[in-house]
Amino acid sequence: MAMENNPAWPSWLPIRSELADLKPYGAPQISGVRALNTNENPYDLPKKVVAEMLEALPQVLANLNRYPDRDAVALREALAKYLSKSAGAVFGSRNIWAANGSNEILQTLMLACGGRGALGFTPSYSVHPLIAKATGTNWISGDRETSFNIDIKKSIKMISEEEPGITFITTPNNPTGTSTPYADLEELAIACREIKGLLVVDEAYAEFSKEMSAVNLIAQYPNVVVVRTMSKAFAFAGARVGYAVCNEAVVDAMLVTRLPYHLSSTTQALALVALDNSKALLAEVDALIAERDRVAAQLTKLGFEVSPSSANFLLFSGFKGDSKTAWESLVAAGILVRDVGLSGYLRVTIGLPSENDEFLTAIAALRS
Repeated sequence: MAMENNPAWPSWLPIRSELADLKPYGAPQISGVRALNTNENPYDLPKKVVAEMLEALPQVLANLNRYPDRDAVALREALAKYLSKSAGAVFGSRNIWAANGSNEILQTLMLACGGRGALGFTPSYSVHPLIAKATGTNWISGDRETSFNIDIKKSIKMISEEEPGITFITTPNNPTGTSTPYADLEELAIACREIKGLLVVDEAYAEFSKEMSAVNLIAQYPNVVVVRTMSKAFAFAGARVGYAVCNEAVVDAMLVTRLPYHLSSTTQALALVALDNSKALLAEVDALIAERDRVAAQLTKLGFEVSPSSANFLLFSGFKGDSKTAWESLVAAGILVRDVGLSGYLRVTIGLPSENDEFLTAIAALRS
């Protein structure tokens, strides 16, 4: 039977029916404004680090006729060393899988282990259900509380009833910034273990949080997978490096569904330099946390309601009009924030102090 296409697609295009109503994911890209909408690290890479990356490139360029190390062994060893030092739990390269951003990790996981569906608690990272749909993984949506926290008892009950192959928890949560306590994550890990399912903890903003990382659960709960990125805290968004920390069996499962030679030689070489300079690259994290707290305090002083954040962004409400109108007013004032689809809320990325001051000046005019 011929598929009934969405009018947005030409009738001759055999797009899969379950994808016909989807739109490409992505934040608006507008020139001539202060971009505080994609949670990037605003600090440039230190000149010393850039110089070392340039020194690493000639050898890479001289061998571009050859495929990269398809298993990225050296990079995985470096990531394991970084995690072992920063998170307090010991890992080897066999516990790490690296890819083009954390989104590719999520896609690889769903292709490998999503046969029984995936469960997530919204509002959360909107890419999770999108990847689920694209990979043919049935998506089950649970709700967060009005405070955007997780109701552990209700969540465990839902896991027990639905028996998903994958349960997603984003902490610090995007777009709300809220964190799920380590003790709660352990309860969720136990619930997922009882149904022989994975608990995937998306920790893209972990370096900005004071909560203990879920990587410490993996030794006792091999069904826990932690997904991280170098895009945020490492100021490495343009290089596209994400990684999973997990039991070796999970890595083996992802090897089945990974794309061959998916991580370029250039990306691997630059990431190795970045990890070798992790102390320098992470030096600005404390400054961003201080700015996050300052901006939150100023927004509160202006009369806005601000969600508690453990990330490098703030979700807030209390502006004039609806979210779309407020967003458009800020763009007109030269400030680009993110309308995340939550009625009455906008999200702002923490930028440089001067950028944050510009945002505060612009948003003050929109106080209801």
